[in-house]
Amino acid sequence: MTDLIDPPAPSEANDTPFDTALSERYLVYALSTITARSLPDVRDGMKPVHRRLLWAMRALRLDPAQGYKKCARVVGDVIGKYHPHGDASVYDAMVRLAQDFALRYPLVDGQGNFGNIDGDNAAAYRYTECRLTQVAIDLMEGLDDDAADFKPTYNGEEQEPEIFPGLFPNLLANGASGIAVGMATSIPPHNAAELLDAAIALIDNPDAPVLDYVKGPDFPTGGLVVDSAAAIAETYATGRGSFRVRARWQVEDQGRGTWVAVVTQIPYGVQKGKLIEQIAAIVNDKKLPILADVRDESDAEVRIVLEPRSRTVDVDTLMEGLFRLSDLEVKVPLNLNVLDAQRTPRVMGLAQALKSWIAHQFIVLERRARHRLGRIADRIELLDGYIIAFLNLDRVIEIIRTEDEPKPVMIAEFGLNDRQAEAILNMRLRNLRRLEEMELRGERDTLAKERAGLEALLASDAAQRKKLKKDMAAIRDRYGPATKLGARRTDIAEAAPAREIPLEAMIEREPITVILSQRGWVRAMKGHIDLASAEALKFKEGDGPSFAFHAQTTDKLLLAAETGRFFTLAADKLPGGRGFGEPVRLMIDLDSDTGIVDLFPAGRHEKLLLAASDGRGFVAKAADLIAETRKGKVVMTPRPGAALRRIAPLKPGDDYVAVIGDNRKLLVFPLSELPEMARGQGVQLQRYRDGGLSDVAGLVYAAGLSWAMGGESGRTRTESDLGPWRAARGAAGRLAPNGFPRDNRF
Repeated sequence: MTDLIDPPAPSEANDTPFDTALSERYLVYALSTITARSLPDVRDGMKPVHRRLLWAMRALRLDPAQGYKKCARVVGDVIGKYHPHGDASVYDAMVRLAQDFALRYPLVDGQGNFGNIDGDNAAAYRYTECRLTQVAIDLMEGLDDDAADFKPTYNGEEQEPEIFPGLFPNLLANGASGIAVGMATSIPPHNAAELLDAAIALIDNPDAPVLDYVKGPDFPTGGLVVDSAAAIAETYATGRGSFRVRARWQVEDQGRGTWVAVVTQIPYGVQKGKLIEQIAAIVNDKKLPILADVRDESDAEVRIVLEPRSRTVDVDTLMEGLFRLSDLEVKVPLNLNVLDAQRTPRVMGLAQALKSWIAHQFIVLERRARHRLGRIADRIELLDGYIIAFLNLDRVIEIIRTEDEPKPVMIAEFGLNDRQAEAILNMRLRNLRRLEEMELRGERDTLAKERAGLEALLASDAAQRKKLKKDMAAIRDRYGPATKLGARRTDIAEAAPAREIPLEAMIEREPITVILSQRGWVRAMKGHIDLASAEALKFKEGDGPSFAFHAQTTDKLLLAAETGRFFTLAADKLPGGRGFGEPVRLMIDLDSDTGIVDLFPAGRHEKLLLAASDGRGFVAKAADLIAETRKGKVVMTPRPGAALRRIAPLKPGDDYVAVIGDNRKLLVFPLSELPEMARGQGVQLQRYRDGGLSDVAGLVYAAGLSWAMGGESGRTRTESDLGPWRAARGAAGRLAPNGFPRDNRF
């Protein structure tokens, strides 16, 4: 009973601080994740799960020339013999090896539904079938020639290769991605022929410029890499960075001046279904107003049709907007973090990764040569025994017939070793007629010659380099640019980063007539109507015209208030011409008791002259007056009691300023005396004893000052000699010339 109540203490209690025990165990888990799950090996570019999948398929003899077998059979063998993990993760890894849009050179030939570029999942493994591709065969070439070490499987019942020795550069050709503990890897795919060309060059010259051969990534889905050569070189040198990848597109003429943009290749790793949804959301949310619709007309090939809002839309502007707003342009990361030959994680540059792979291939070459030498020695040993038996065939037969233990007698009489004697005794009688001396000696001579060649190969570094280059060239021809699988799919074409598309570029350019009434009601009528037509300019009772001018829907309009604050209105957002419009004060934060000084298109003039009622003013750039918010932008800060009175455009060539006050005194002074400012009160233009400023204008001094005579004649009068009114800025001026308008306006 005591034992049941008080169980005995453990025989080996381990008194360890919790944090120490936790850190030790987590370190074991982290190392296992890094070295046995997430990071590829620089020598074959494989993770354990991929290596075990291909090894299991090889054991099932699923060669390209053989028939398919159910994927369930392969997955079962893998998780039962080699990979003690879930069947879902193993099958997912197999599916990716078979997807021609995920792997540049697929390692599994799949039959059935293995998913698609839209993002749909593969069918269950009981419905799909698989076999190896030629690429996988090339990658595993040499496993039977002792080119790689084998290790026991997790239960010790089987053997599996630690590495694949083949001459296919799988790490960089197919790429890899994975997340370990505290580190990750992301390697985009490349063109195998380019990699092999670079490797051949590096064999002769370790300092050869790799980028003369490897132009950049080569994605299975095509597209364009739009980075500069310098950026690509920097990324490859450090092994870290990213590549800007854009979709490939073209313009198709639809007749009668209409067109559509058609996307034929999308960036690597982008699911087409989600991309279509993303672009459709851009259309619905009107983030890109110049795009009207998107259609997916894809079959076996990608075909995404982008329809513009109108035929006048600039196609480059449309695509620039989509590159910025959607996954038609993405960044594909490069983090060349791999396990080196000592199973240590390292970030390598492109050249370093290729050199590590080449060093591995030299080891493979030597191991295969030594293995072949051993096989040749074994065969020559047997052939020597067979030749002796042939030369003494009658005596050999007699010994076998008469002796109870023929082997010792044969060994003693003919000088054979145990293995030779055993081979002769195990020989079938039917083989005796084929054991002709010439055939045996011919085979032996051939093997001896091959042995001499292999011994010379192992003794010479130059011969090994020559042999390796020859073997690489053979693989390179199999995946060369002239083949369907080896032809480059991704072009390298430098392009500027996707820019912010200006608002006016997204709006269809149409003529409008902007009208602002005295009570502040604004509207935009389609077309450029006759501003003198009283019928077209109708207003509410008691209201009348204040400003009316022609503009375009792409214009930004500047509204100036008496307080010196400027507001910006988008011409395309103004209410239509039906009715009387809407109060402009609902569109901007403008008090009802603040008067409106002017309304005009921002881009019509480069510079403007701002003048306050007290005669102070300055020159401002029109671009500096544009406000980004409803609250507007403070530009002029009039003194107490004063207000912004006039805004005069300055034309190219204007060199003087004319100012007239309420007292009808006119002053002309050089424009150069005025400062150019972004904000402030300005300087004194004209001095007044009574009243204030009435109007201001820029002029060309040599051309004089002109004004309309009034009436219906349409005549103008010009005062060519402005000398009497010319003075320094800030003077009082003299009375205006006879005939000058009574309203004191230029």
